[in-house]
Amino acid sequence: MVAFAGIGAAGLSAIADGPADNRADQVRPIPPPGIELDAAVSDGLMKRCESIRTRFIAIDLEGKDVKVQSLASEVLVFPRAVELAIEFGQFYKPREIESAGKLLDEAERRITVIKDGGDWGEVVGIGDGVNQKLIVGGYQSKIDGSFQPYSVVLPAGMRKCDPRPRRLDIWFHGRGETLSEVGFLTKQQTNAGEYAPVDTLVLHPYGRYCNAFKFAGEVDVLESLEYVKSRLAVDPARISVRGFSMGGAACWQMATHHADRWFAANPGAGFSETPEFLSFFQNEDARATAPDYQQSLWQWYDCPPWAGNLKQCPTIAYSGEIDKQKQAADVMETALRGVGIDLVHVIGPNTAHKIHPDSKTKIESTMATLARIADTVAPRRIEFTTVTLRYHQMYWVDVQGLAQHWKPAEVVADVDSASRIRIKTDNVTHLNLQFGPGQWPGATSGPVKIEIDGTTIIGPAIRSDRSWNVSLVRSEKEWATASEEATTELRKRPGLQGPIDDALMDSFVFVMPGDKSSDKVVQQWVESESVHAMDQWRKHFRGDVRQTVDRDLTDQQIASSNLILFGDVESNEVIARIADELPVEWSDSDVTIGEHKVPRTGHVPILIFPNPLNPNRYVVINSGFTFREYDYLNNARQTPKLPDWALVDVTGGATSQAAGEVKAAGFFDEKWQP
Repeated sequence: MVAFAGIGAAGLSAIADGPADNRADQVRPIPPPGIELDAAVSDGLMKRCESIRTRFIAIDLEGKDVKVQSLASEVLVFPRAVELAIEFGQFYKPREIESAGKLLDEAERRITVIKDGGDWGEVVGIGDGVNQKLIVGGYQSKIDGSFQPYSVVLPAGMRKCDPRPRRLDIWFHGRGETLSEVGFLTKQQTNAGEYAPVDTLVLHPYGRYCNAFKFAGEVDVLESLEYVKSRLAVDPARISVRGFSMGGAACWQMATHHADRWFAANPGAGFSETPEFLSFFQNEDARATAPDYQQSLWQWYDCPPWAGNLKQCPTIAYSGEIDKQKQAADVMETALRGVGIDLVHVIGPNTAHKIHPDSKTKIESTMATLARIADTVAPRRIEFTTVTLRYHQMYWVDVQGLAQHWKPAEVVADVDSASRIRIKTDNVTHLNLQFGPGQWPGATSGPVKIEIDGTTIIGPAIRSDRSWNVSLVRSEKEWATASEEATTELRKRPGLQGPIDDALMDSFVFVMPGDKSSDKVVQQWVESESVHAMDQWRKHFRGDVRQTVDRDLTDQQIASSNLILFGDVESNEVIARIADELPVEWSDSDVTIGEHKVPRTGHVPILIFPNPLNPNRYVVINSGFTFREYDYLNNARQTPKLPDWALVDVTGGATSQAAGEVKAAGFFDEKWQP
């Protein structure tokens, strides 16, 4: 979180924010330094980690045993956690060294179970199912192949291979700058958290460290959920999101952006937007200092613009009466009132930054009621708001194109009793309507009449399994069914809409230049900034960086990953290979994007664009994720700092806030033109 830290009411030690955290020239390190390890202790732990990997590989030397390979993450997450704690100096108390040893003991136990033919339930230790059980483990992320930790609280009575689907709550923890993977995996073995409802699974995602479950942290939530659903019987109609402090911020974000996934949301404290929060807590006037493109990008995770989506997600908020972070729910209460929703806001009497016991009882009763009445029937009426195609779907409404990104886009659609779909849109150009098998709520046969923004379209007939779908596109005058040509044109679409940070929310590989630039300033910057980008990915998002050299880039990498290319047309042969198809031009004297030109000497372009070698993936030129060390100090600052493109003067080098001096920056239009 920000002024307060910790997991729920229990809390973890962390350095509170204050005026010093507004000093960009004196940024304290995150994660903070821990105690110094004795070299013999460190070496011993590292040797054990290597031994565990060797033992695991020995179970299946040829790598052909699918069962063994599927359990790799449940073993190797432990040595990885210990290695990261050593690498970043994240042992803060002597007992944490002992905890690291116990995690490696658990990895050893799991290898023995796998070697003896044990299944997943035996590996993670579900037990007899009589009592509540806390399990910890890991899954492998699609983003970078790293093993990421998770925890699940299993309710009393749930046995191994239990087929009965159960409710699942996702709990988002609070900010903990000292919360390493070792700390998380250790704590989650004994602490069930703030809420453990009867007959309910509770998933605790780690969230890739201290980022308020944004960017890769958001993907961590969704990936860990899918992994747990692949292992345990989860009722898809009864999944909720809950959290407190930084976790409350995450809950607001996940509820407003993914409202159709949850039967309810229960945010507590936290923050819900950027500028007012920073003003209130840090005395920081972000509106006065942030350029327009950054203020547009606040909308990515700021929740008020998305408030209307909570019409599809029942929400019960909590705040302590005297908690400064009540500000978050107050902001959302105002935003929700603007869309006709009266927020249920439970207030803990005379309570600071914790959950009052009486409030907890009231909240649990409401959540149980909402879980009981949840169902899988698609609603007839949808009201959907988005500002970016990263979030493009609400139940059967799927927005595939916008007239302009970062402006509110709205769809109101309903199916009436006559099986007619009435739709009103704003700022939408491409729209799919998709009802899965058994989901069509109208008549069981015949064509469907669509009335959209004054245009009437006769759609296809209802299918025999009661599924139905259609793709629509808007011309200058009216809507029509989409042609194949309209769906394959180069334009911003879901998964290919930018900005730069979006490329690091799916599989990516860094591609280093095999040669050098003739500009020594640019060359020095490329060398230092590429290392910085990879180091910070590992430190802040706890990832394993995949990298290659330009000449060694494979067709498989082009097909499967976004390419993060560092260098220029002289130094990186992949950039040279695709340069003619990029919206940037290098001449002998200048670098140009659209109408913006800077001297080539001492300047670099930074941009994101569909990969000309694979139009279903991105290329990024000269950037990792775009916020930097100064922004680590406060989760509300962790917003994109660059849009789709920028021209940057690097003669002064990078700082804790920027990769260089931005001379021009902006968004590509909806057809990826500057």
